[in-house]
Amino acid sequence: MMLPVWLKKLLAKLDKKTHSPSLTAFEIFRYIGPGLLVTVGFIDPGNWAANISGGAEFGTQLLWVITLSTFMLIVLQHNAAHLGIATGLCLSEAATFHLPVRTGRFLVGSAVLAAISTMIAELLGAAIAINMLLGVPIKLAALVSTLFVAFFLYSNSYKRIETIIIGFVSIIGISFIYELHLVPVDWGTTFRHWVTPTFPDGSIVLVMSILGAVVMPHNLFLHSEIIQSRQWNLEDEQVIKRQLKYEFLDTLFSMGIGWAINSAMIIVAAYTFFSARIDVVDLSQASVVLEPILGKGAALVFAFALLCAGIASSITAGIAGGSIFAGLFGEPYDIKDAHSRLGVNLILGLSLAIIFLIDDTLQGLVLSQVVLSLQLPFTIYLLVRLTSSREVMGAHVNPPRTRWLLISFGIIITLLNFYLLFDFAKGVLS
Repeated sequence: MMLPVWLKKLLAKLDKKTHSPSLTAFEIFRYIGPGLLVTVGFIDPGNWAANISGGAEFGTQLLWVITLSTFMLIVLQHNAAHLGIATGLCLSEAATFHLPVRTGRFLVGSAVLAAISTMIAELLGAAIAINMLLGVPIKLAALVSTLFVAFFLYSNSYKRIETIIIGFVSIIGISFIYELHLVPVDWGTTFRHWVTPTFPDGSIVLVMSILGAVVMPHNLFLHSEIIQSRQWNLEDEQVIKRQLKYEFLDTLFSMGIGWAINSAMIIVAAYTFFSARIDVVDLSQASVVLEPILGKGAALVFAFALLCAGIASSITAGIAGGSIFAGLFGEPYDIKDAHSRLGVNLILGLSLAIIFLIDDTLQGLVLSQVVLSLQLPFTIYLLVRLTSSREVMGAHVNPPRTRWLLISFGIIITLLNFYLLFDFAKGVLS
């Protein structure tokens, strides 16, 4: 049946309106979400361990790492989302389609290893929480956590409770910020440490751990994947520009929240443990920092919050890992697809196996974040290579200043990694 011309035009306008975001304040919230989901990684168990250990051992001297890594993160996450919006591909898919086969597989393969390292921290944190709550042995608790996470990933049930988990974990993060009013903070010294890089003796492992806990490689892959859920009409240039604009606001807002929570964790630990010269040898010790707010029930609330953080971040790490692995085959993440399922199973299975070999849980959490910092330059290189290519990005290719900024991040992290290796070799030889 032929439609009248006027009806075709009307339908076209309605279709464009349906797929295009408007300028109202309410519509802006349709863009908020991907950044907040990524921010779950800011308060995952590995992050808690790195921040609390850093504050307990070196006071506020490592706050500059939070500032530097958050600035890096805003630029990197925006570029990852930029890639997803402009191409309709996640980072892993784009690497498979646009890079030489060996180069693409090497870079994406290293990202799979980073996802495994991330999953180790998330599952281990959830296991520690179960141990605190129920007294279940860590390794058995890790198995229970793995099965629980697998259930949510395979059933897609996580989408139904995602907001609740993120909301609860955010409340605990805000509790750390609120505690700043309850501890005697020297704000002059604190502000100086936010902007002045220092490397106290023996701090490089924690510097790299904090950096890896904030700028997490798997989150760059995750952001480029989940941004697809906010896409409308990729053939409309105005829509793409609008998305890029509001995506950046989402990223800036979400990463800013992460910066505040990370900083608060270090500051509270510094003025709770470092000031009292208390060595933190177990993550469960950190429950005492909530006692001024929550009283004697602090350990219970802390453990439950840690459990929520562990489960939430394990599921997002599973999605990221499945997405990375599926991208090796040029496919988007879909838990119903064989390659996505294989990727999820591989990451969960290997992570659990490694946890069974770990005896020092706090050290295991910290070192898992160091592994992320070692892999990070490879992911940055991948991001630079793709977003600086006109063939990949078209009109949305990165300008030279952005490309060189990303390259400088890679150089900084690489130099810090060499410093870490040099410090490690010096310790072995001495």
